[in-house]
Amino acid sequence: MWQDQLRGIYHIALKDMKTYYLKPPAISWGMIFPLAWTLAFYLRSPGDFAELVSGLLAMTILFSTTAAEAVVINFELRLGTLERLLLAPVSITSVLLGKVLGGFLFGLLMTTIVAAASIFYLGLHPDILGLALIAVPSLMVFSSMGALFSVSVKEVFEAQTLLNLPRFFMVFLCGVVYPVSALPEALQLMARLLPLTYTVQGLQASFFPVGGPVFLQDFVILLIFLILFLLPAVRLLHRRFR
Repeated sequence: MWQDQLRGIYHIALKDMKTYYLKPPAISWGMIFPLAWTLAFYLRSPGDFAELVSGLLAMTILFSTTAAEAVVINFELRLGTLERLLLAPVSITSVLLGKVLGGFLFGLLMTTIVAAASIFYLGLHPDILGLALIAVPSLMVFSSMGALFSVSVKEVFEAQTLLNLPRFFMVFLCGVVYPVSALPEALQLMARLLPLTYTVQGLQASFFPVGGPVFLQDFVILLIFLILFLLPAVRLLHRRFR
């Protein structure tokens, strides 16, 4: 029954939040690291800190959702706890969705804290609906990306090491610190192939409104990235149990 699957997804996400996410290492990667990174660039070149808020939120979304997501599945496969979850009336797909939801919820918590603090401290007045329209699919995209990396390798350390490359690559190319328009054309094209570009672009539009259907365009592109990450992750996890 679909009610059992939804219940299973919820309880798996809740278990992961308590076991993995609400711990100092995950919190430091999810919130403290993006804050320290943004502060470093601000101190090097002081200016309007409000312009860095969209990049700060984008990094919080990226690092909080993948803080433990990339290692949780492999860790539980090695311990045998993932197999025990399948003894319940829950499918392999639902197990993966529960893992993704756990990363989403932790990312949502960290992003909400950072966004609320930034808005209050700087006196900003963002488009809340637009902010949510970009943040929610972005959280799902990067949580799914972490799950995909986790099921793609066999060792826990391999997933985290492999994930560091695209994470830091996106931080430098996707407009977090430097505008995408200021990059060489080849790097601009590369940036357009990365999901964080559309997260930053949408968040910037929510704080500094621009003309055109920016939110809808970025929302649709992020949904496409979600499918591109989630479907292969489901297939790979099914393959691990064959």
